[in-house]
Order: sequence, then structure tokens, then C-alpha cells
Amino acid sequence: MFKIKNKIIRDTVLLALMQIFLDSASILLNGFITRQLGAAAVGMFSLMGSFLGLVSIISSGNAFLCMSRLAAEESGRVEGNPNRVLFHGIKLCTLLSVAVSVLVIFFSETVAVRFFGEKSAETVISAIRLMPAALVSGALSACFKGYFNACRKATVAAIGDILEFIIKSTVVVLMTLLIKNVSVYQIMIFSVISGNIFSLLFMLILFARHKNKDSGKKSAGTLNFRQYICLAFPIMGGGLLTSILSSTNDALVPFCLRQSGDSTEQAFALFGIFEAIVIPALFFPSVILCSLSGIVVTEAARASASDNTEKIKSMTAKLIQYTLIYAVISAVLLILFGNRIGTALGGGKEAGRMISAIAPVVPFIYLEIILEALIKGLGLQAFSSLNYLAEYIIRISAVLILVPHFGFTGIVISYYASNIFGNTSRLVKLLKFTEISISDFPWLSWLKFEKTVNINQKSNNKIV
Repeated sequence: MFKIKNKIIRDTVLLALMQIFLDSASILLNGFITRQLGAAAVGMFSLMGSFLGLVSIISSGNAFLCMSRLAAEESGRVEGNPNRVLFHGIKLCTLLSVAVSVLVIFFSETVAVRFFGEKSAETVISAIRLMPAALVSGALSACFKGYFNACRKATVAAIGDILEFIIKSTVVVLMTLLIKNVSVYQIMIFSVISGNIFSLLFMLILFARHKNKDSGKKSAGTLNFRQYICLAFPIMGGGLLTSILSSTNDALVPFCLRQSGDSTEQAFALFGIFEAIVIPALFFPSVILCSLSGIVVTEAARASASDNTEKIKSMTAKLIQYTLIYAVISAVLLILFGNRIGTALGGGKEAGRMISAIAPVVPFIYLEIILEALIKGLGLQAFSSLNYLAEYIIRISAVLILVPHFGFTGIVISYYASNIFGNTSRLVKLLKFTEISISDFPWLSWLKFEKTVNINQKSNNKIV
């Protein structure tokens, strides 16, 4: 047990360092695109990324999360065989990605006009028709990353992400500097295809060298392909719902900003600053939590599969406690230095004002990272989907109603309302599910003890 705990700590530290590199490099890349192509280009880049993320979730069946949870549960069973689960995942991903690729090509014109706007339709269509290469390779790569994560080799998946990002960034820089008359959408899709293919080859090599040979010899496993599909579809549905709602929200923001009086270019520029500078700045301190979340999913799934309620209870209480402490400290620093951060990252005073305005809700945003990892690991997928639905209904409603009248202030209000509601619901659900009481939180127990001591002292004084 002590060895496992040390490995979790070591993996979390390594993953956090890797994520810091990725986030820092991403911010630098966004700055490069802003300087070379303009802030509006970053907005277009973000919108294409949002659409590609939505289609990727469908084509991969949310493979990383499915594999992380189901392979981890399988490894927690006596007769389990994670390798067999991996092959089920690959089979499902192949079927889904091929089917989705056909639909993407067939409806490319409709998507280009409806999602991106008529003015950029031709350049978007050419980019969309190249997506199948990115979808198939990305889906298979996600399967292997989830498998390594489930086998407590999370650093392998993280190294794959870093190499993938390096390839993507290199392609973006080279195409931007060397090729003229190329659209932002084409630059992005070529970079994604290159990164996904390289990542898949890297994962295949590592799997061939480091696969768990013993698991294949011990047992045929507890899941057949049909059972895997039955378990994977609810997880996939939750990821799909979240991605659809997120993409809808992203598409509505530039549209609603135009209604508030901004031109198309101004709307995309503001959206670009928000997506490329404000959001990365707000989430940058959360690298530790993001790194830990993947490990939390697998550990919670193992504990759930073995009915280890005490481990679930203890893990949940500690994670909530330390996440809140860390998030509050991060929020205070972002409020105090938000203006300087925004200016330093190239977004000017506007970006700094945005960072400082949204920073107070950061504790709720960071809490979501860990709470969702626990919820998914414990198999509470139905609650997660319903909660995300309610959360995004609030956010999208606020965007539609408030942004046309108040501009960016409406976006801030939408973030406050949706995050406070959604994460309060997650917290209440987990506390009830795990049956955690105040005594399970050391810091709250200390407050309770102090209160009891003060009451006793007052009683003694009265007696004297």
C-alpha cells in the first residue's frame, strides 16, 4: 500500500511538471499565432478546435476515459484481464471513427455554413474533409493512453501528449512562416493529423515493449465485447453531451458578441483573447489537479470494483480538503496579479480585466476537476451527465440573454452561475454517496473541537 501511495505521488509530480510544460508551450504558441495571424485567427483556431473535439469524442467513444475506468476496474478483479479490455476498446473505436468519418465528409458543407459561417465556408470544407485521418488515429491513440493510465503508467500517456503537442506546434509554426495563402483551419487540421499519427506510432511501440504479458495468461477476462459496449456507452454519452454543450456555448459566444455591437472580426478577436489567454491563465495553476485527476479515476474505479468503501471515503475527504485550500490560494493570487498576467501574456488590459473578474469563481472551477474524476471513477455517470446538462443550460441561457446586452460581462455572469450551481451539486452528491461526515475532514473537525472547547470554558466560568 505504501509503495502504491509513493507511486501515485511520484506520478502526480511528474505529470504536473509535464502539464506545466504543455500549458506554457500552449500559451507561447497562442501568442505566436496572435502576433503572426491576429487575435481573430486565434478565435477561429479555438472554434475549429471545439468542433474537432466534439467529433473526436463521438469517433473515439470517449476512449481515454472508458479505457481508464474499465481497464482499471478489470485489473481490480481477480479474474480480470486489462489487455482484453484494450482490444475491445480498439474494435469499438475503429467502428465508430470510420462511421463518423463518412458522416463528416458527407455533411462537410452543411457544417461549414452552419457552425463556422458562410464567409469562411470554402476553407472550412477543405479542412473538414481532411478530418477522418485525424479522427481514426486520434481514437486509437486515446485507447492506448487510457490503457497505460489504467495500468498505473500515467506518465507514458503524458509523454505521448507532449510529443504529440511538439509535432503539432512544429507544423503550425512551419506552415505559418513558410506557406502563404493557407487558412487557419487548414493549418490546424494538418497539425492535428501529424500529431495524432506520431502519437499513435509512439503508443504502439511502447505497448509492444511494455504490455502486461501476465494478464493475458492468467485469464480470458470478465468482459466480452458486448458487455464492454454496454458499459462504455453511458460513459461515452456523458462525454458526448458535455462536448456538444461546450461546442454550442463556444459557437454562441462570437455570435452573441456580434449582437452586442462588435464586428465579426472584433467578436472573434475577443473570443480569441478569452480562449487563448484568459482561460489558460485561469487554469494554469490547476496543472497539479489535472495531473492528479486521471490517477483519481483509476484509483476510485479500483476501490469501487473491490468494494473498498473506507479507501473511497478517505480519498474523497482528503482530495476535497486539499483541493479547496489550493484553489482558494490560487484564486487570491489571480485576483491580485490578474492585470499583470494578462498584459504579460499579450492580451493587454482587457485580458487582465477578464482574469481578475473570473478569478473569484476559480475554487469552484478547480473543485470540478477532482469531483468529476471521483464521480466518473465511482461509476456515477448518469448523475454526471444530468449535472452537466443543467450546468450548461444555465451557462448557455446566460450567454444568449446577457451577452447581447452586456457584452463580456454576460460571459462572466454565465461562468459564475453555472460553476457555482454545478459544483455545489457535485459536492453534495459525493458527500451523500460516500457518507462522509464532518469528522472525516481534519480541518473542519479542528473547528468543531475549538467550538466545543469554547463552550466548555464558558460553562465553567458560569459555574465559578
